[in-house]
Amino acid sequence: MSLAREAIARGDIYQVNVVGHASAPYTGDPLDALSRLAGLSGARYGGVLAGDGWAIGCASPETLVEVRDGRVITRPIKGTRPATAEGRHELLTSPKERAEHVMIVDLERNDLARLPGAGPVRVDKLFAVREWSGLWQAESVVSAPLDGDVDLVSLLRAVCPGGSVTGAPKLAALDEIARLEPVGRGASMGALGWIGPDHLDLGLTIRTAAADGERIHLWAGGGITWDSDPEAEVAEAAAKAAPLRRTLGNARIGLRT
Repeated sequence: MSLAREAIARGDIYQVNVVGHASAPYTGDPLDALSRLAGLSGARYGGVLAGDGWAIGCASPETLVEVRDGRVITRPIKGTRPATAEGRHELLTSPKERAEHVMIVDLERNDLARLPGAGPVRVDKLFAVREWSGLWQAESVVSAPLDGDVDLVSLLRAVCPGGSVTGAPKLAALDEIARLEPVGRGASMGALGWIGPDHLDLGLTIRTAAADGERIHLWAGGGITWDSDPEAEVAEAAAKAAPLRRTLGNARIGLRT
């Protein structure tokens, strides 16, 4: 975190999302565990993908990008508290959380504005609260009309990687992420969903676990700003990972420590 603060002090970035990685060896079939994870409450994008020697379970609440009825939509999430009355009040009244959230909303507005064929960008909802697996999450909705045909490559270039898992400015934050994170993000912080002829809906792969032939992997992180408290940021990342750890531990696979 000190390196992130140094970058902020230099003026290179305003905020950076730092993601931690954990893994454990396992025995048995991981699909049962990943399917249970995909069923966590509040998972807007709950599902499993599997191939030869790998599997991914996603319980994400966050929309990276959706195209429906001539509009492009993103729903960034930034800000987490326990799903209690006290936690909701704390989240809604925190100047730090709101400032960090608005910073990401502005980033997403800029991303959509650069999309070829997109009309005026609007914020349909700002700093609303929704629940994910025992946690309150602050969510906004940003959208723009599509005035012409937009190809998939242009769309993904505009929105990937998601602002809520990078930082601001995005390119500078990506440089810091490459320097700060010793392990790659793998299947996390990408996109999972589906593409149809007139509707695209991709979730950001937060709250996601992946299995290779030997180990289960999961990721969790949070945004670092100048005002961040190190202990609070670590606690927030642990809170996000806790439902995943609990679900994987209760499934019918053997996690070996």
